[in-house]
Amino acid sequence: MTDTPGWASPGTAPSSEGREPGASGPAEPSDRPGPEGTAPQPGANPQGPGVKWSKEQPPAGQWSAPTGAPDPNQAPPPPPPPPGQGWGGHQPGGPGQGSYGGPPPGPGGYPAWGGGWGGPPPAAKPGVIPLRPLGIGEILDGAVSTMRTYWRTVLGISLAVALLVDTTLVAVQGFVMNGSTAQTSLDNGTATPDDVLRALRETMIGTGIVAVISTIAILVATALLTTITSRAVLGRPVSTGEAWREARPQIPRLFGLLLLLGLIFIGVFAAGMLPGLLVLLADGGSGAGAALLAIGVLAAFVVAGWLMIRFYLATPALMLERQGVTKALSRSTKLVRGSWWRVFGIVLLTGLITNIVASLVAIPFAILGAAVSGDSLGDLFGTGGGHVGWTFLIIRGIGSLIGTTLTLPISAGVTVLLYIDQRIRREALDIELARAAGVPGDAARRVPGS
Repeated sequence: MTDTPGWASPGTAPSSEGREPGASGPAEPSDRPGPEGTAPQPGANPQGPGVKWSKEQPPAGQWSAPTGAPDPNQAPPPPPPPPGQGWGGHQPGGPGQGSYGGPPPGPGGYPAWGGGWGGPPPAAKPGVIPLRPLGIGEILDGAVSTMRTYWRTVLGISLAVALLVDTTLVAVQGFVMNGSTAQTSLDNGTATPDDVLRALRETMIGTGIVAVISTIAILVATALLTTITSRAVLGRPVSTGEAWREARPQIPRLFGLLLLLGLIFIGVFAAGMLPGLLVLLADGGSGAGAALLAIGVLAAFVVAGWLMIRFYLATPALMLERQGVTKALSRSTKLVRGSWWRVFGIVLLTGLITNIVASLVAIPFAILGAAVSGDSLGDLFGTGGGHVGWTFLIIRGIGSLIGTTLTLPISAGVTVLLYIDQRIRREALDIELARAAGVPGDAARRVPGS
């Protein structure tokens, strides 16, 4: 049922000789004559196999009782229950209950499921989620529960990553992007071509430094948090050192996955923009070329978004299944197939929640930094074009640090739990997880209808 290493495919062996379970052999007719000289079997045709039964048989349900004296040692049969009682009926002692204390009858007179028996057995929950298909709320709750249960390990990793990323961002903004005198010249409209090139070069250098450091830090954090979340599902604690030892062999492949995805997205945007650029170069900047370029960019955004969701589960597949780069992409494609809109909705909702939480934390610090440093509101929102002081950058960076520390574990946890949920739905991974967690056999069974 699953083509990944490390998990045994659940299933049962086929029954021998192609018979149904419980069948002991082919059915024999009851009226087959025995060997010569033996008495006919009970129920056999006394007239022999060649003689047919009479066509004048009483209707079904009207056979007469056998004659003969009753056995004095045999207890008389119990009287039939009155109408409305019996199995599936109602007892006088408890309204809505059937005989033997059972549930009230359902359609057809049979006991209704979920009545007096208490419904189907609950799914096993050895860790932060129940081992069954999950809803959106359960996925979000599992991510938050992981952060709350293993807060020392999770928040320690997240804080280290956020500190590295935000410190780099503040330093780049203060030394590279904010210290250029060309910015004022560009705003005043007196910039020379050399000023434009210098400002563009410094902006690209600063953005590249932040992007590289952020990517490395977030990849390492994602690898560690993926391992921690997978342990949290089984209810097993894990330290930062253990998570690092398990995740370290896959980190080079994780960088390869990121590089390949980057090349794919660059190729998508290049293919979308190429027709419009060619028309612009051929017609000397005509309106048709600009319109075609805009349509191409819009189409590239749509295709890139579709591919992003299609490959969204590649990271946990690579980390938890020990897959290669291309195999992880194909595994993500298989798990997302048929559930693209559901995965998209969960990713979108998670992004909205994390951005709102980060904004609620960062905006008060930004306002405080603007008030303390004396910078204008235009500087606060990046539209003033003036020099932003170090006081504002540091205070705003503290707010960003707190927001990233709180939201990074949620994003990583939702990704891992969504991957596990898709495998439960498609590959019955809940059974294997229950066995790995040491859940007893009866509790490891899947809930009917899940």
